[in-house]
Amino acid sequence: MHLQDRPFEFSKITHHANVTQCLGSIGGHAWYLGVAKPSIVVISSDEISNSKKVVKSSCAGGHYYVPPVVEDVRVFRISGNKFVKLHRGTWHAGPLFKGDTMDFYNLELSNTNWSSGYQWMIVKLEFLVLPTV
Repeated sequence: MHLQDRPFEFSKITHHANVTQCLGSIGGHAWYLGVAKPSIVVISSDEISNSKKVVKSSCAGGHYYVPPVVEDVRVFRISGNKFVKLHRGTWHAGPLFKGDTMDFYNLELSNTNWSSGYQWMIVKLEFLVLPTV
């Protein structure tokens, strides 16, 4: 996966409700990934009507989730020849990096972002990632 212009900031975070995903940089260059724990919920229709935080996804057969808040998001620096596995439902933003372009291994289903069973949900969060020197 060839990415361009991924500065140290993001205003959206996503999750894949039905699949895991693995990411790693080609060449072992340093990069950053914002993550928050999975928040997919299984609740009854009575509980849904009583909960203001629970949201139903717009994908086919939509699942329910609780959107993360900024305080729940952590940003990690990944360097060297490492892969990161995102568990099913893990919220993530990135990869983010310093240079103009970077290449990544991205292990997921070929239709993760497009198939009705593997749609992603986006929640807007705004903050800046400041890398340590």
